[in-house]
Amino acid sequence: MIKILNNLSIMILPAIIVFILIYALCTKTKAYESFIDGAKEGFDVAVRIIPYLVAIMVCVAAFRESGAILIIEKMLRPLLEFFKIPVETLTIMLTRSLSGSATLGVLSDIINQTGVESYATKLAAVITGSSETTFYVASVYFGAIGIKKFRHALLAGILADIVGIVAAIGICRIFFL
Repeated sequence: MIKILNNLSIMILPAIIVFILIYALCTKTKAYESFIDGAKEGFDVAVRIIPYLVAIMVCVAAFRESGAILIIEKMLRPLLEFFKIPVETLTIMLTRSLSGSATLGVLSDIINQTGVESYATKLAAVITGSSETTFYVASVYFGAIGIKKFRHALLAGILADIVGIVAAIGICRIFFL
């Protein structure tokens, strides 16, 4: 079964490309010109979202370098220990909504510190997969179409992240503790 899925996954992208080219040929669409127009639009979008990306990267760097995470960790340590949540995972909970690359760096640190079989590693991995880089996504998508007032969408995204983190903790307690 795994061999079939591997072979299928290798063939999907070429099949999609061939299908698009055949469809363009049948409908007499200029495929290459359409592709170039799409690439130009993509470049324009990338240029428009650069300020939003720079802003979110500066915020993430400032948050990490300020020591705020250590202060929050110190304040929440008793609560985390009471609920048997490894303190190491707090940084993932705090950075996941901000930056995927920062979260992956923190996850790598947790794996190196506690080992791949530890509860902290498993919880951190599940949290990483159960939440989204909300601020990054909001900056990119809303910035791409020029929406500047997205506080309600941001609030909904943050609430979804919190629910994802709580669900990850509950599921990990059931399966790994």
